[in-house]
Amino acid sequence: MPFALAAYAFAVTMCGTTLPTPLYALYQQKLGFSSFMVTVIFAVYAVGVIVALLLLGQLSDSVGRRPVLLAGLVLSAMSAGCFLFERGLPELFAGRVLSGLSAGLFTGTATAAVVELAPKRWATSATLIATAANMGGLGSGPLLAGLVARYAPDPLRQVFLLDLALVAAAVVGVLLIPETVRERHGTSRRPRRLHVPPSVRPAFVPAAMAGFTGFMTLGLFASVAPSFLKELVGVSDPAVAGTVVFLAFAASTAGQLLMGRVGVHRALPWGCVALVAGMALIASALIAASLPLLVAGAVTAGAGQGLSFRAGVTMVSEHSPPDRRAEITSALFVVFYVAISIPVVGVGIMAVTLGLRPAGLIFSGCVALLAATTTVLLWLRPVPSNV
Repeated sequence: MPFALAAYAFAVTMCGTTLPTPLYALYQQKLGFSSFMVTVIFAVYAVGVIVALLLLGQLSDSVGRRPVLLAGLVLSAMSAGCFLFERGLPELFAGRVLSGLSAGLFTGTATAAVVELAPKRWATSATLIATAANMGGLGSGPLLAGLVARYAPDPLRQVFLLDLALVAAAVVGVLLIPETVRERHGTSRRPRRLHVPPSVRPAFVPAAMAGFTGFMTLGLFASVAPSFLKELVGVSDPAVAGTVVFLAFAASTAGQLLMGRVGVHRALPWGCVALVAGMALIASALIAASLPLLVAGAVTAGAGQGLSFRAGVTMVSEHSPPDRRAEITSALFVVFYVAISIPVVGVGIMAVTLGLRPAGLIFSGCVALLAATTTVLLWLRPVPSNV
């Protein structure tokens, strides 16, 4: 089934982007860098995503979905190669940049491809499948790497060999799917700036607002959650760290499934409410140095992120012209990846100057405040159902 192959390639690519998360503690021991450097390495990845989205987000609308997906997989394989032959920080930075570029190419293109390849009987679930592949891939990376790091003799190498095998299978899958872009205009010498048409903005703006708070939370778990576990809770097992991060992303997928019952327009504010509750639990976990509270916070916040994320992507996809869908989806993800990167670097800076616990508490408070503000605005001005 072509759309299943596209979803698999999407999941594998996103999985590769989060593989290093539970391994950062091992790299810290090996190379001797600080928790702040972890956030910088993570931010470099996000910068790569944003650059690809801004400059190439509309590319697949012009040249076709398959060429862009194949380019993204090549970049993903190159990223794995950098980690496989890592000798220091330069390879880590290079690997993260390549991974970010890969994710940036894939995010809008693969979402559009999965929606367009879905058969009619799956049409109502196509966006869910695309977003679940995205979040499922992101969540499976830390779990896979954590388990390999716990049980494999060479954790910093073998997981990336496995990743290369998964990417190779994805390349075969993408070569087998049909092209969904009928009219190809070729590439231009100057990349076109991403643009959201006025008719789409009533759906785009609230989706971006709600998604911003959720992706701030995911950025926290995908970068410094292992440091929280090691330094504040006293848990250094990479399998545990990978599992906690996985639970946040798994809860996001569960939240996306729940959106079908809650409804698109109610899912946005209720997702933000769950984010506020999740931040309260995470703050409590940091104060009490409690692993159960941290897990509860990860699950609650992840579910809220999933609710608002799927609702936002669904609204934007439904109201985007077919020939602009990848471009507009890419613009939405630019907002998300700004949220997932810049605030996390702030956590790293605060961790150096104030300490890890105060940094986490300040971050949790800021996310809760933004989520609460977004909830009030959405209830005061709900998105019209006939946009």
